[in-house]
Amino acid sequence: MNNKNDFSKGSVKRTIIRLAIPMTFAQLINLLYNIVDRMFIGRIPQDGTLALTGLGLCFPIIMIVTAFTNLFGVGGAPLSSIERGKGNNEEAQNIMGNSFTLLIMAGIVLTVLGLLFKKPILYLFGASDATYPFANQYLSIYLLGSIFVMISLGMNSYINNQGFAKIGMLTTALGCITNIVLDPILIFGCKMGVQGAALATIFSQGLSAIWVLRFLTGNQTILRLERKSMRLKWSRVKAITSLGLAGCVMQFTNSAVTIVCNRCLSLYGGDLYVGVMTIMNSIREILSMPVMGITNGATPVLSFNYGAKNYHRVIEAIKFMSITTIAYTFVSWLVLVIIPEPFIKLFNNDPSLTSASIQSIYIYFFGFFMMALQFAGQTVFTALGKSKQAVFFSIFRKIVIVVPLTILIPMLLNNGVDGVFMAEPISNFIGGGACFLTMMLTVWKDLKRKIGD
Repeated sequence: MNNKNDFSKGSVKRTIIRLAIPMTFAQLINLLYNIVDRMFIGRIPQDGTLALTGLGLCFPIIMIVTAFTNLFGVGGAPLSSIERGKGNNEEAQNIMGNSFTLLIMAGIVLTVLGLLFKKPILYLFGASDATYPFANQYLSIYLLGSIFVMISLGMNSYINNQGFAKIGMLTTALGCITNIVLDPILIFGCKMGVQGAALATIFSQGLSAIWVLRFLTGNQTILRLERKSMRLKWSRVKAITSLGLAGCVMQFTNSAVTIVCNRCLSLYGGDLYVGVMTIMNSIREILSMPVMGITNGATPVLSFNYGAKNYHRVIEAIKFMSITTIAYTFVSWLVLVIIPEPFIKLFNNDPSLTSASIQSIYIYFFGFFMMALQFAGQTVFTALGKSKQAVFFSIFRKIVIVVPLTILIPMLLNNGVDGVFMAEPISNFIGGGACFLTMMLTVWKDLKRKIGD
């Protein structure tokens, strides 16, 4: 099993594809958790549009839960792979155990704080008296299962980074199938509405969490989750959080952008355009899914070979990942521009919502392929343990560019909701280009020098 998951051998491209295919399916399955909720919620009789908008208001808080999952789960997994590449499996296992402890602690804190302050937070995020009841019903139940979410997503990274991508895919498949079955039963059959969607989600994530823990404590895994490895050590905690800060900041900045967008859209276009933003985010998640699969597939290959000092294989992995993601996002952008309506009608059939969404798609997704540059550069920085660069570019694109432009463009150009949606493509060109160029001028150049030496 160790030989099979030795990423220093065999074709780099085939290894990435071997990992990326099940990881892409895992991304698809994981995406279906929320996408299926939105598809059913958007079709609730009479209240579908308001319910969908209310769910969209919960996204920033869901992103915050994901942020802490990235901080402690996704942050530790590349470090664990680097140690495994060095042949130090004991330290790799200790990193995994420390991540698990941190995820549990963070999950408890987030649940308590979320339940205590959910009402002022939701109104701050753009809720109205009409949409708050739906947001509150969903969030109250979702928060109770946040620990399940953090375990299933955070610890699944350690399954994938050991090379067990198919097992990682099955983690999300188990939960997703359960969610798809339970959603219509609870939402429509039991007439629970958005509460039913939330219950289906946390029950499904609970099953996924149990699956992850059973595998990582079993005999098939290379690194085993044991009680002795869960004792926190400051040096490990610092290293995990330092590297995980990039993914954490990325989710926090996504949350911040969603909050600002919802507030501005509520101001210029009302609840209708908050619903449009919910659809825009959903479509972006669908189109970004293969990119996440490829970059996630490349991450353990990059980390392992960097730890093993096989720098020529690191360069080959960067090339393949970058070209593939850029080509895919360019094609997907063209498809979306040509036939936007089928994507919108996945979530709602309201004619006014559809019409507003079509116009917004042309603006929001302009130059979508530039987003791949951000993902590729960010993945390289994170996989190679370069946390400062990864954190900087997470903040740069969202906080430095998107947030100010979301506020300023509608004011300066007097173009209302169109100005809000313009901020995203501008940030993709500036932020994505800067991230990738910096990676090429620093990491790529350094790898070339090391090969030359």
